[in-house]
Amino acid sequence: MTKRIQRWFFLLATAVVLMFSLSAAASNESGANSESERLGESVVRHEVIGFAGADYWRAVKDGQEGYTTSQSPEHGVLISVPGQTWFIMKEKWMSPLGALAIFGSLVMVALAYVVVGPLKLSKPKTGRKIKRWSRLDRALHWSLAFTFLTLAFSGLTLVYGKYFIKPIVPTELWGWVIYAAKQYHNYIGPLFALFLVAVLVKWWRKSIFNKVDMQWFMKMGGMGGKHKGTHPSAGFSNGGEKAIFWLLIFFGAFIVASGFILDFPIFDQTRRDMELSHLVHMLSALVLICGFIFHIYIGLFGMEAGLDGMITGEVDETWAKEHHDLWYEEVKDLPENQPGYDDKVEADKKGSAAQDNT
Repeated sequence: MTKRIQRWFFLLATAVVLMFSLSAAASNESGANSESERLGESVVRHEVIGFAGADYWRAVKDGQEGYTTSQSPEHGVLISVPGQTWFIMKEKWMSPLGALAIFGSLVMVALAYVVVGPLKLSKPKTGRKIKRWSRLDRALHWSLAFTFLTLAFSGLTLVYGKYFIKPIVPTELWGWVIYAAKQYHNYIGPLFALFLVAVLVKWWRKSIFNKVDMQWFMKMGGMGGKHKGTHPSAGFSNGGEKAIFWLLIFFGAFIVASGFILDFPIFDQTRRDMELSHLVHMLSALVLICGFIFHIYIGLFGMEAGLDGMITGEVDETWAKEHHDLWYEEVKDLPENQPGYDDKVEADKKGSAAQDNT
């Protein structure tokens, strides 16, 4: 009988708390601070404490476990005390430091462009094209890039949108913005995992470090210092590209693993598991966001003709010689890299089609 009464007290107190929370939120949103409302809030708070007693609520706030018919872990704990610490750490430390890291990366690439400047080709382009990326390679690259950038944008909206978007849009629109960002992040996240695995399988052999890469790093890739403009030797991938690749794979794996834990909270995850996964997810995503700021800078601004290969699949002979000389020596004599090869292939296709028609 006593347990049944306690359950009813708990249900009634919870209902009153919810009513109080809703009324307080509505009051804060409308900006009404009249004396009668403050009096009403104090009365409700007094009634809530009176229903179950101060000792009851003190136990709840201390994180003591209560009674529930649910068999899931921690469902008997109404308030998780360590969760309050996690919330403070996320809001007071992780979010501001993350914003500082992203802003700092943008400032660094801007300074690099102004102070160091882009890496130019030392000789004019010859016009001869060298095959570098297949259609499948380019499809994987842009698919992964699109999913990562849009996931990063939606994730940043979830974390920082309340500071930059919410104050300037109507409440109803803000609700749809945050809902759309959350749903997009949840459903596109697994797609990023598939692209990540595909990229690993396709490119890992080209991304194994060797002695040439160590020399490339010692000369800073020819992008700064006394070695600026020297174009150190490199194979198909230089040391910087390999570093970006393994950075993506390593931290991408942490993003995927932690994301699945957060996306599917149905495998008996505890609150501590979710908090730890959230921490790993945020830190890993932050590392990749900052890393890809530099990657995008190199492709768009930091290197002359650096993006040509991923757009057309071909690079100019001069670019290949200067940035990937060892790879150029391996492929320069291949049939597909000879002048007029594409015209010859096209003529052969037309000849075969005409022969089939006859």
